[in-house]
Amino acid sequence: MNKLYIILLNYNGYQDTIDCIDSINKCEKKLDYEIVVVDNCSTDDSYNKLKKVKNIKLIKNPVNNGFSAGNNLGIKYALEQNAEYVLLLNNDTIDTVDSIYKMLEKIKSDESVGILGCRIMYYDNKNLINYYGGSIDWFKGTAIMHNYKKEYQETQNNYFYCEYVTGCSMLIRTSILDKTGLLPEEYFMYYEDVDFCAKAKESGYKLAVTGDSYIYHKASSASGGEGNPFAIEWNTRNRLLFMKKYNFKFRSYLFFYLTRIIVGMKYIIKGKNKHFKSMRKGIKEYKKVRRKVWAN
Repeated sequence: MNKLYIILLNYNGYQDTIDCIDSINKCEKKLDYEIVVVDNCSTDDSYNKLKKVKNIKLIKNPVNNGFSAGNNLGIKYALEQNAEYVLLLNNDTIDTVDSIYKMLEKIKSDESVGILGCRIMYYDNKNLINYYGGSIDWFKGTAIMHNYKKEYQETQNNYFYCEYVTGCSMLIRTSILDKTGLLPEEYFMYYEDVDFCAKAKESGYKLAVTGDSYIYHKASSASGGEGNPFAIEWNTRNRLLFMKKYNFKFRSYLFFYLTRIIVGMKYIIKGKNKHFKSMRKGIKEYKKVRRKVWAN
């Protein structure tokens, strides 16, 4: 069995990262793996704490250029070791027995699949789904998380193809990188996994999800759908950037801006001025980078 390289990106979250590492070491007795931790220029004591963790490859990124750039450092290291598969895994996840092992066995058995995801459940509500399949709305320019916040029900159809696999848990066949390239770094945060999945599909690879493998994600199951100002800014910017890269039609932009007017009015009425300003900032930031994307 070829060694699997499991990449965890850490930014000011060493305790979550250590918990994730411990869960992998406890649950994956059948798996030949190496854990690669990229510390993405943390401003707390993360790097020094992680240096004390045994049997990991720790990479210190001197600058934080976002999710993709940090993970790409780990991917490059894995490629130097001739890795055939890499798993991108959020550092705030908890593994379950043999889940990663089962993912690897599943992708090996289906050579048409370039990216494989697993069932992701909420850590604070373990029967509630965070992710179990996904698609891309090619009119709105958004990723759709199927079965989001639904209770999990046992089903025989626990392996299926899809259009979007979340970067929270993404098993990649490294041979696809010859066509897709590494993760796109122009997004910084959010939408890089959407773009990467779209590129993989465009390059002729299938994406799939297996429900036999599941992990727990520490994202709150009780959080609202509007997001925080940081998420609103970057999701707004990057949604437009994704639409630009994939040549969305005028009607999609018209829908986007009309709905942003409505959403903005709701923010103002509710007194959420920070949310409104973040949305406007996201649009302005997109306008700064769109010429560069157009040139590419």
